[in-house]
Amino acid sequence: MLIERIYDEDLAQASYFIGCQATGQALVVDARRDIDVYRDMAAKNGMEITSVTETHIHADYLSGTRELAAATGAAMYVSGEGGADWQYEFDANRLHDGDEIRIGNIVVAAVHTPGHTPEHLSFLVTDGAFADAPGYLLTGDFVFSGDLGRPDLLDEAAGGVDTRFEGAKQMFTSLKEKFLTLPDHVQVFPGHGAGSACGKALGAIPSTTVGYERLYAWWGPYLAANDEEGFINELLEGQPDAPFYFGRMKNQNRQGPAVFGARVPLAELSVDTVAEQLAADAVTFVDTRSADEVHAGTVAGALNIPAGKSIATYAAWAVDPETDPRPLVLLAEDQEAADEFWDHLVRVGIDQVAGYVTTIEGLPQTTPRLVAPEDVEAFDKALLLDVRAVSEHAAGHVPDSIQLHGGRVLWNLDELPVEGTIVTYCQSGLRSSVVASTLRHAGYDVVELEGSYTAWAAAQDTAVAAR
Repeated sequence: MLIERIYDEDLAQASYFIGCQATGQALVVDARRDIDVYRDMAAKNGMEITSVTETHIHADYLSGTRELAAATGAAMYVSGEGGADWQYEFDANRLHDGDEIRIGNIVVAAVHTPGHTPEHLSFLVTDGAFADAPGYLLTGDFVFSGDLGRPDLLDEAAGGVDTRFEGAKQMFTSLKEKFLTLPDHVQVFPGHGAGSACGKALGAIPSTTVGYERLYAWWGPYLAANDEEGFINELLEGQPDAPFYFGRMKNQNRQGPAVFGARVPLAELSVDTVAEQLAADAVTFVDTRSADEVHAGTVAGALNIPAGKSIATYAAWAVDPETDPRPLVLLAEDQEAADEFWDHLVRVGIDQVAGYVTTIEGLPQTTPRLVAPEDVEAFDKALLLDVRAVSEHAAGHVPDSIQLHGGRVLWNLDELPVEGTIVTYCQSGLRSSVVASTLRHAGYDVVELEGSYTAWAAAQDTAVAAR
């Protein structure tokens, strides 16, 4: 048996390739939409992807299950659990607790583990060529290394009302009746790692075991004492802000993400063409450079989505394709860089990219305004906006600032002043640059706090030391 973890550092998301080396059949669990990585893995190992499935209706990324099934002809399986309100709306084989997918000598059994979501499945894997009992558990957003999937996302992102309490109760039951009934040696492969917003304290270790989590996870003592109330209180306390694009992901994944099909490499566009399109307000320009480079000069009205490990995350903060269908034009070094950037975009359903340019010379430009830390208090502003997480704001913030997570700003424009200047900041300036560009693109007058909170705090320390 072959088990390979395919990890997306951008979204801290893990998918899994499980193959039977005897028959050459393979199953992919929780695929992302840029599917070449799975097809390449199958080719490398002389295998054929015959089945695709997923653990639940995801909220943090757009599922590639339909995309991969369409490209390979693989059978598609999704959860049939969770009741009428949590059914997928597209054709696929439905899995219920105890149902099995067989790929050669490998048996993959569905285990209904509600809590994070009502329909959530985990997958118990038995390598029939080696053992007659399960040795592996793919837990999706149920059990992470050192943590659990959050049960409040349906409230936060999908319009639920107080579903978090029922979800937390279900999580307790799933742990008690499903997870902790397994032998300690069973290896656990979670669907996310550190940095994901699907939990509050995910570990960076790629796998764990039932026994290790039983002994050392924060929730272990509550289960050992059968303390459901204490468990629920700690599980729900301190969960991080949920970006509002999660609602779009949840809805699209339930309905069935559009199948993209083969993507033609992005074309390099002429600067003159892009200038005309910008003048006609027909495209949105994306400056993919760092915040420091953008602050030295960028395209007027451009979004700043820096290339790097968080492209999908920041793009989903800045672009809502449901309300703004204009295609994007990317600033990229070359076609390879542009196509790689596009791969990250499609993971969050931002599909429409018109092409790329390699320079901003010849395009209408502007220099974003900054305010120095020592000047921000007296600066004439309508709002001082902290776009960090609520926990960061609570740990220390610039006086009189209002906290609104960067992943929520685009969906809460009605909370922002239409008149006057908004000053934005984060910890280092990166997130602030993304959000500031988003607000400028929406027509707001925005100034960024130079160096953000880190520089402001350092200036305060210097001032104190000089007294």
